[in-house]
Amino acid sequence: MLGFIKTFFKGAKPRLRLRQEKDPVRYEKERALAASATKRDRLKLAKNPNTHLEILYYLAADADEDVRLAVARNDSTPLQVSPIIARDKSVDVRMALAQRLMELLPELSEAQHSQLYAFAAQALGVLALDEVLKVRIALSSVLKDMACAPPAVVTQLARDLERQVSEPILRYCAALPDKDLLDILSEHPQDWVVEAIASRRTVSERVSDAVVEKRSVSGGRALIANDGAMLSNDALVRVVESARELPEWQKPLCLRKHLPGFLMKEIVRFVDTSLHKFILARTDFDDATRIEIEDTVKRRMRFLVDDAGNRITPKDKLAILHKTGKLDDAVMADALALREHEFIQMGLALRSKLPLDTVKRMFETRSAKAVTALAWRAGLTMRFALDLQRELAKVPHTELLYPRNGEDFPLSDEEMDWQIGFFKPEKA
Repeated sequence: MLGFIKTFFKGAKPRLRLRQEKDPVRYEKERALAASATKRDRLKLAKNPNTHLEILYYLAADADEDVRLAVARNDSTPLQVSPIIARDKSVDVRMALAQRLMELLPELSEAQHSQLYAFAAQALGVLALDEVLKVRIALSSVLKDMACAPPAVVTQLARDLERQVSEPILRYCAALPDKDLLDILSEHPQDWVVEAIASRRTVSERVSDAVVEKRSVSGGRALIANDGAMLSNDALVRVVESARELPEWQKPLCLRKHLPGFLMKEIVRFVDTSLHKFILARTDFDDATRIEIEDTVKRRMRFLVDDAGNRITPKDKLAILHKTGKLDDAVMADALALREHEFIQMGLALRSKLPLDTVKRMFETRSAKAVTALAWRAGLTMRFALDLQRELAKVPHTELLYPRNGEDFPLSDEEMDWQIGFFKPEKA
């Protein structure tokens, strides 16, 4: 299909004829030939660029397809007849008109040709609804690169049910307004739609926000990797929160330019260790942020290694840390980032003085309140309690308990004591 389109639209650029001197004698002869029963006479008129405009207008409705095709290709055919030709029963005639109109569009977009542009836009709007797929594909393949493309036409193509038609417009067409992009995002849940919009050369903050809200794996990954996508800090915060559960977003996040340092410090808390090299290679942070990130990365790389450089088990690591009083939030956060879930559960049991079986049952309930109470009993922060809810207990997003005032526990001490008592064995 692409080869067909390239071949079809290859050729000399048509000329825009705005004026024509009328020759009364020749005009009468042309009228007679246009009414002739001989196809050859009518075809000769239809091909002649000097044929009077009124005659070409008349021949646009000729009974013979070859005559109408010649009219559609004639540089002198008035654009006022284009909406009529756009409804021609012959697909070849409609394709010939599409070729001529799209090659003329850049010239027609000038202010002095506004009326002619309107006729061309009206005809293209008809063609954008054409029942023949190849006509719509041809329009899409050319208009996607035209800044002067009529917005109503590209909007129609962008809403086309055929992916071959709509995707090029969604991905590349600068003439497609943000309003329509937002409408399409709200109406079409398909991942390829979100990804196409997220991959545009430029994506406004409003459109980026809508892409983030879709939580499309491929769409979000494309948006994060797109340097032309404008993301507000609020949107980036939501992206980072979602990336905890969407590992496909993590690498593009680590590579995204101009990412605020406070967010990178958050990202390094949960990304896979294989991505640490990308974080350490960045040079766009201040010294304090860089040192903090490097310390976190290096600490996690040595998580299950003793002072002599030997590998040790999570249980041995816990014993050393607990004995030296170093089993704190930072260590537990490292374990969570490294997905050392057994280490975390054993560490919580040590700090909370609860049996390990009790700790495990509290996680198995996927209860935000139970996990929050457990973190409180273990003397850890509410921020870490939120991480535990998300990543270890897999609490549904809508049921998460968030810190109050940014860091305080949202439950009273009495409520958390009740949660502990509900799970704790009588003799514990």
